[in-house]
Amino acid sequence: MKKDQKLLSPAESDVKEFTPRALVLGVILAALMGAANAYLGLKAGMTIAATYTTAVVGMAVIKGFKGTLLEENFARTVGSIGGNIASGAIFTLPALFIAGIWLPFFTPGHYLVSTVILVLGGILGIMFVTVTRRILIAEKDLPFPESTAAAEIHKAGQKGAKGTGHLLSGMGLGALLTCLTEFKVVGAKWQQVLGVGKGSILLRGPETSPAFLGVGYIIGPKLAGINFSGGVLAWGLLAPALAFFLNYNSLGAVGDWAGEIARVWKDYVRLIAIGGMLVGAFYTLFKMRKNLAHGISRSFSTLTRSREGASSEPTRTDRDINLKWSLTVIVLVAVMVFFVFNRYAHNIPAALVAALLMLLLGFVFAAVSGYLVGIIGVSSNPTSGLTVSVLIVVAFAMVLMGLGGGSGIAAVLIIAAFTCVSVSVAGEMMQDLKAGHILGGTPWKMQLGDVFGVTAASLVMFLVLSVLHLGNIKQTVGLKLENLEKAGVSEITYDGSHPEIAAGAYALKDIRAMIPEKQNEVLGANAGFGGEKIPAPQASLMAVVARGIMERKTDWILILVGVFMGLAFILMQVRSPMLIAVGMYLPIETSFAIFLGGAFKGLLEHKMERKSLHGAGKEAVKNTGTLLASGLIAGEALIGILFAALAFAEIKLGSVFGRPPYFVGFLCLAAVGFFLVFRSFKGQTDSSGNK
Repeated sequence: MKKDQKLLSPAESDVKEFTPRALVLGVILAALMGAANAYLGLKAGMTIAATYTTAVVGMAVIKGFKGTLLEENFARTVGSIGGNIASGAIFTLPALFIAGIWLPFFTPGHYLVSTVILVLGGILGIMFVTVTRRILIAEKDLPFPESTAAAEIHKAGQKGAKGTGHLLSGMGLGALLTCLTEFKVVGAKWQQVLGVGKGSILLRGPETSPAFLGVGYIIGPKLAGINFSGGVLAWGLLAPALAFFLNYNSLGAVGDWAGEIARVWKDYVRLIAIGGMLVGAFYTLFKMRKNLAHGISRSFSTLTRSREGASSEPTRTDRDINLKWSLTVIVLVAVMVFFVFNRYAHNIPAALVAALLMLLLGFVFAAVSGYLVGIIGVSSNPTSGLTVSVLIVVAFAMVLMGLGGGSGIAAVLIIAAFTCVSVSVAGEMMQDLKAGHILGGTPWKMQLGDVFGVTAASLVMFLVLSVLHLGNIKQTVGLKLENLEKAGVSEITYDGSHPEIAAGAYALKDIRAMIPEKQNEVLGANAGFGGEKIPAPQASLMAVVARGIMERKTDWILILVGVFMGLAFILMQVRSPMLIAVGMYLPIETSFAIFLGGAFKGLLEHKMERKSLHGAGKEAVKNTGTLLASGLIAGEALIGILFAALAFAEIKLGSVFGRPPYFVGFLCLAAVGFFLVFRSFKGQTDSSGNK
């Protein structure tokens, strides 16, 4: 115990902390983790806590420069905030495209607006935390599980434990398998139509994605199974059944059952899933109602209690950014929100009300977010549920004030984006401050460092989103146009479902002259945000809810069916209705790959039970597996963004096979899964050897 205490930094010590090398490393990690989490969240509807990854990388690099424990802590704090900027961005910004507001998505103006939202929303979350930190950190009933785990990684690093090799191994494997699929050495997907009487069922295998495998491994077999059950419900029941009944009088005329079932899933089943997500979000908040109530009560008592405790000079380890500076920044951000909102709404009274609502709800939910992180950690923090609540309140307020149409939808989504980013950042900031508190870090330095991390991640985030979105569209549309030309098709008839694209017949040469998003719409390529490869489920939820309230044009019957389905899940005492709904919204190959990762984690857990592993040995196995899985995610994400950038630049890559063998890809995925299990278990032996 005494040995551990010497590793911490007492308040009276003068240890290097906010140094240029720690700041530069943290800023780089913030940008990288933001990009990786954006990639993962858009594709799988889930993000991972960046704290562990940044802790390991920061520890390895800083130790290489013979740095201090507090420099490691500082670099981890600045780096991990990037993952939460990504959460705030992917839940809301793609909604502006999905709702039909930002077409095209990428313009210099949209980049500027998005960056302002992310920077100001992130800084607002940090300032809110400077007000609430002392109350929540000192709360004995809050265990802060992920904060404690992050602090233990740093402590173990001081004793010589290593984890960087596991992370890099996972990244290498993830990058390699992604390259094999992109160059079509192995197949990424497989599907087969199974005829059953007069109808058909579409079978699909797990996507050859190391990132999805890693996600499933991290969340474990139970949650991965719940997520996959949504996929089975959507693709095994609802989509084929609806396709059968919609074509009941002309079943023989359906020439492509695979395309028809996929169309029904996209046009009908996903709206049902959105209804389920809406219920799931509010049910999550309902289950946490006591914690929410405690968080809200703390929010309103924090200012008074801070003044009461301000009479004595705080120690180094208890010193936040000065409250006067925090309040000044909060007011300045509110003023900026007013101008950004009014840019879209063109209604000064509405902009004033929206800015005040954002401040009030943002502060309350930021405090609630910090409180929930203290109980369940960042990974389980219901940010999307809190954001939907804000969106609904603001949307109804704006309807009462006479706003409507596209400008009203845009304005409401802008407020939701500000709030979502601030709430997400506040939760992560509170987690890092607790870890820093355990290690003896200086709060104001960590808070100021996170301002740099927020800015770095925000500056690249819109570019990452645009590259993924447009890269996928250009790749998919280009392939579809080539196939149409080979088939001798000269024109396409469009029904005019998008308000900015006229109905009519379009020649292929005219389609080629359009911007990519219009090409995608006219051809029905189902690419980009809300498409098959980048479904962005939470953003779709935000778009549908905002549009439904502001324009009353949504197919509410399907959403209502989803609401009742969600209620049925609750009555059946399903563990996570939200996760089932997300599984329904995702392509089945995505949730299948996640399920496969969960199955390998279950295999590892069974192996640990047989070996009767407990205590430090069991923890070593878990930590090794988490680092390997995180590496798989980061490896695919970074390489995936690179390939998306090449597609964005219209650089065509060669392919080894015209139709790459999926079976080989599946074997590679299974091999990676077994590697996860056995290398994780070997981590216990390595740990014992180090001791």
